[in-house]
Amino acid sequence: KELAEHIMLVDLARNDLAKISIPGTVDTYKLIQLKKFPNVMHLISKIRSISNLDPFTILKSVFPAGTVSGAPKKRAMEIIHEIEKEDRGPYAGTVGYVSFIGDMDMAISIRTIFNKNKKYIAQAGAGIVADSEPELEYLETQNKLSGIITSIPLAENLFKDE
Repeated sequence: KELAEHIMLVDLARNDLAKISIPGTVDTYKLIQLKKFPNVMHLISKIRSISNLDPFTILKSVFPAGTVSGAPKKRAMEIIHEIEKEDRGPYAGTVGYVSFIGDMDMAISIRTIFNKNKKYIAQAGAGIVADSEPELEYLETQNKLSGIITSIPLAENLFKDE
């Protein structure tokens, strides 16, 4: 299941990049590498391309990222809007910078936490494919959140005197 999900995500990312890239420049230069983190393991691939578009046109063209929304993107976003009762806030958006010369470095904001009205908010999701088992997907979201949740008291203690 994890391999099928990862290949789906690679395809979605390649599709997003193809929209803004010079034809023939989308390149999956690293495919399916296992990376271990304290609370989860991830399959990682790296994809690159070349574009002549300005950074803001690129962002407008590819967000929300297909790797977060699913496919087909338009219908997936409609379903998300119908099912989810609250806005996602910063979750699954983008964080990064655009330099004065047009260089851009962005990341999808997952595994993040923010404080709103003295309330901590963290979100997690899981990729759904035909072989998905709901209980295991739920457990995956809990594992993803566990590192964030355990960091809250550590951060509170670190900054309590400020």
